[in-house]
Amino acid sequence: MSEPKSVLISGCSSGIGRCVATGLATQGYRVFATARRSSDVDTLRASGLESVRLDLDDSESINGAVREILSRTGGRLFGLVNNGAYGQPGAVEDLSRESLRRQFETNVLGTQELTNRVIPVMRRQGHGRIVQISSVLGFVCLPYRGAYNASKFALEALSDTLRLELRGTNIYVSLIEPGPIRSRFRANAYRAFQTHIDTAASSHSDAYRQVEKRLLDPGDARFTLPETAVLARVQHALGATRPRIRYRVTLPTHMFAILKRILPARWMDSILGRSSAHKLAPESKQ
Repeated sequence: MSEPKSVLISGCSSGIGRCVATGLATQGYRVFATARRSSDVDTLRASGLESVRLDLDDSESINGAVREILSRTGGRLFGLVNNGAYGQPGAVEDLSRESLRRQFETNVLGTQELTNRVIPVMRRQGHGRIVQISSVLGFVCLPYRGAYNASKFALEALSDTLRLELRGTNIYVSLIEPGPIRSRFRANAYRAFQTHIDTAASSHSDAYRQVEKRLLDPGDARFTLPETAVLARVQHALGATRPRIRYRVTLPTHMFAILKRILPARWMDSILGRSSAHKLAPESKQ
């Protein structure tokens, strides 16, 4: 009997990451569900998952987690699902250097460091799958999400480049671009908003009242899908003989991808502005 395929997933404390970890485990994968906080690792273990602490902001934590997982698998790793991320709301002019640095440390730099740590393993074994959980905001921008927009655009650029550089290696890179997915993403974003944005001193203070309302009480956002919609795409990216380069999830993601190709930039700006104002705002929620 063959060994189950091992998959490392970042950001599994809740939301998409937790759903993907549980779903893949039921499909027979050997899942290593990682999380930043030790308490979340304990919860994941209690649920029956193998879990290791992994903090994307800490190189030592990344290296330690990869070493631990490889020691359990005999040095093999079939798949990596880069899900760990958070959103930093705020107008671009209100984003400090530190808040931008923190956003990129987690969503881009830590994610790429983890990816680079496992690529040599995949090269040695002659195959592998890298699945990047991006966002509709990785190819269109919405106001007051500049830091997150920029981090996901950067993730997409690195992923596209990596895919070209790995041609012929049997290591596939896939991007998954969710729109609105039900999770605790907004609660985490609200904490970042409170920490780094001085709303009272901002020229955007009036608009921030709507931002806070959206983060605290999203209501039943239109076109929102459950986390299992992302799970289905991850399963295909890991299991297909030729996985897709991009998987778009939810109607807004498909719609904006089409509109961006066919509309002039000023028309697109108008549509994106109206979408944000009317709570259609597509967001990847991890």
